[in-house]
Amino acid sequence: MKIHIRNGRVIDPMNARDEIADIFVAAGKIVGNGHAPADFHANRTLDATGLVVCPGLVDLSVRLREPGFEYRATLESEMLAAAAGGITSLACPPDTDPPLDEPGLVEMLKFRAKNLPGPRVYPIGALTQKLEGKMLTEMAELTEAGCRAFTQADALPANSQVLLRAMEYASTFGFSLWLRPQDASLARGGVAHDGAVASRLGLPGIPALAETVALATILLLARETGARIHLARLSTYEGIAMVRAAKAQGLAVTCDVASTHVHLSENDLVSFDSHLHLVPPLRSLRDRDAIRAALRDGSIDALCSDHTPVDEDVKQVPFGESAPGASGVELLLPLTLKWAREMGVPLLQAIDLISWKPAQILGVPGGNLTVGSCADICIFDETAEWVVTPKALASQGNNTPFLNQPMQGRVRYTLIDGHIDFEAPL
Repeated sequence: MKIHIRNGRVIDPMNARDEIADIFVAAGKIVGNGHAPADFHANRTLDATGLVVCPGLVDLSVRLREPGFEYRATLESEMLAAAAGGITSLACPPDTDPPLDEPGLVEMLKFRAKNLPGPRVYPIGALTQKLEGKMLTEMAELTEAGCRAFTQADALPANSQVLLRAMEYASTFGFSLWLRPQDASLARGGVAHDGAVASRLGLPGIPALAETVALATILLLARETGARIHLARLSTYEGIAMVRAAKAQGLAVTCDVASTHVHLSENDLVSFDSHLHLVPPLRSLRDRDAIRAALRDGSIDALCSDHTPVDEDVKQVPFGESAPGASGVELLLPLTLKWAREMGVPLLQAIDLISWKPAQILGVPGGNLTVGSCADICIFDETAEWVVTPKALASQGNNTPFLNQPMQGRVRYTLIDGHIDFEAPL
């Protein structure tokens, strides 16, 4: 299909472009940017007057819940939700049941996803067999099956020697390790940030040390091995300072934060709303403000949704007994826009955090609107106001801390490989 996107505000961070222009799409590619190629005749014209046209969003953490957790969400529902959020490429963690630790499981997931409408799916393979932290997986075989990187999901292996061997192997063969810095022994049993609020509410805490101790181990081993490391979902002031220093020393590290942690803190827990039970936990206002500032100065490389749909039964229980996680693919864009407005950040810089930069971290095409690149495009109304309700979300999981809250910014069209995979109803 040939598509003419007319008169939109084109935001393309890779090319530092912010202007009113037309974009032309044919055979899954962007074939014209500003001017139509010769003999171009559109099958459909999308009037983007008053709308923003940007690269399709790239989300670095989306749990699709298959295989094993279909009762929480299905591949079909979450792919649709991601497309509704303007996401055209996503990375899915391996903490499924069974974990993504064998090539056959990865190939099955990719085959299922390829035959459904929605974003391009890039699995992140399990670092150790069954995510038990003992024996390394066959990373080379998993890479051939389609894994883009390797992770231990929400905590590091208890044995640092296993992590050292993983980094040595990854460095030798050029694999990337995505690690969430959390010391499992320091975090064990905790459900909230270990601070005054948790003490007042009687909730067991997870200290900031759980992040920084693990982060110190990761950075020391990375310096020793030269491994390429992506640090997932930072949450503390001290952790951000450590990463900033590591980058200044030339270490090959990147990092992201979850969009929820840009706006919420431990102070929001006073309602005992189990939708606020997240991993990592919501930290102090000092930590939240450090995240917001680090996004603005570039110390944090990307924003992700950390989409974790769960069924409502495991949220409608006391906070400490609830399952952690929040659905977020449909809120990644409006929460990013909200942060940008509040911090006075240009739209070009904000979109960069959820398109071009994460595409570079994931090492995949997309994240830009260059002629010849794949036509993965998000068209949104940055002024559209809406309220987050279960009916307003396509995700099967309605577990978000932002239920019944107003949002500004809504996707109108999502194009993936030149096809309109999502079109908002008028």
